[in-house]
Amino acid sequence: MNIIIFILVFSLIIIIHELGHFLLAKKNGITVTEFSVGMGPRVASFVRKGTRYSLKLLPFGGSCMMLGEDETIEDEGAFHKKGVWARISVIIAGPIFNFILAFVLALIVIGAIGADPANVNSVQEGFPIAESGIIEGDVITKINGSSIGIGREINAYFQFNPLADESIKITYKREGKEKKVIVTPILSTTYLLGFGYTNSIEIVKIESMIEDYPLQKAGIALGDIIVGVNGTPIKNGIELNEYMIKHPLTSTSVNITYERDGKNNTVAVTPMKNSEYVLGWDYNMYREKVSAIEVVKYSAIEVKYSIVNTVKSVGYLIRGKVKVDDLAGPVGVVNIMNDIYQETKPYGIAIVLLNLANFSIILSANLGVMNLLPIPALDGGRLVFLIIEALRGKPIDREKEGMVHMIGLVALMILMVFVLFNDIRNIF
Repeated sequence: MNIIIFILVFSLIIIIHELGHFLLAKKNGITVTEFSVGMGPRVASFVRKGTRYSLKLLPFGGSCMMLGEDETIEDEGAFHKKGVWARISVIIAGPIFNFILAFVLALIVIGAIGADPANVNSVQEGFPIAESGIIEGDVITKINGSSIGIGREINAYFQFNPLADESIKITYKREGKEKKVIVTPILSTTYLLGFGYTNSIEIVKIESMIEDYPLQKAGIALGDIIVGVNGTPIKNGIELNEYMIKHPLTSTSVNITYERDGKNNTVAVTPMKNSEYVLGWDYNMYREKVSAIEVVKYSAIEVKYSIVNTVKSVGYLIRGKVKVDDLAGPVGVVNIMNDIYQETKPYGIAIVLLNLANFSIILSANLGVMNLLPIPALDGGRLVFLIIEALRGKPIDREKEGMVHMIGLVALMILMVFVLFNDIRNIF
């Protein structure tokens, strides 16, 4: 089932991408020799207005083949015969259509289950946030100039910019009025269990663990589901968050009840003392229903959030701040989709589809961004050559450009093999 889901989702994303190239090619009078759904040998096809529309054997992805795209052909409908800006519009259309797909999916998801406004849920007395005047119910709009629209953007900001002994500019709204404050984190002693869990309204599944921290040492593993703390039943992330706010961790051990393979187990876990910079607040990370107009607003924010996070992650990868284990390829994505299916299956097909659509927002935006990177053989690499042509007034030698794209394609194949190996290693 997980393979089928992956094929359907990924094929949709790729076909929409290729549809963008197709429509702009037709708009600019470029001859599209073939538009296909799937790969491999043709199963069925027909020709209309010079374009062969094909259904191929392997139900994976699709393609848009344009006349003269990679070779010199003396035909007015050839890709290279069109103006440079027409060609730029055709190339950039694929990624843009991925962003449009992400937006449409966001409309569906947010319309059904809501958004996570960047509200302040609580503040701790005596800590920087409380002393700045921010109170429960305020809505965060900017942090150090970075736009904030949803609670997950606050979380993402501090993941990329960890708190330190440096002041932070926070802009927030209260009763429609915008206010600005400067807060300085303080070093505080906290107690940690060392884990991260799925931001889910259904279950609390362990999705990350810090090595040698209490939860790992207690024998709890990735994939386990927390169902209780000190005898209090925990059904979802909201309940766990609320429990932790009311019962802050101390040096006293806590009894964690978790589910593994359908069986419940309880272990005593002693939190680890830790010194870290804090602001002393809790902000919203969970969805709530919003109005029809806000659905459109938050859908745009959702797409922006996915795009920005992808760009920042690429930057971290380039600077060596992302571990090899953090990379995921097709096998890793299949595994994630399988987890989504298995976790949401008990709640019905509607919840399964909504969760898959939510994940597809990230995938589609990710594909759009990755294709715009200035890497030879990708859309972004082709755009670089077209932009250079627009600036210098004449194209670069096509043979030299073709050689660059070939080298880039080989490099991408090597990277794909590496990521595939990493996926398999992480699973086993």
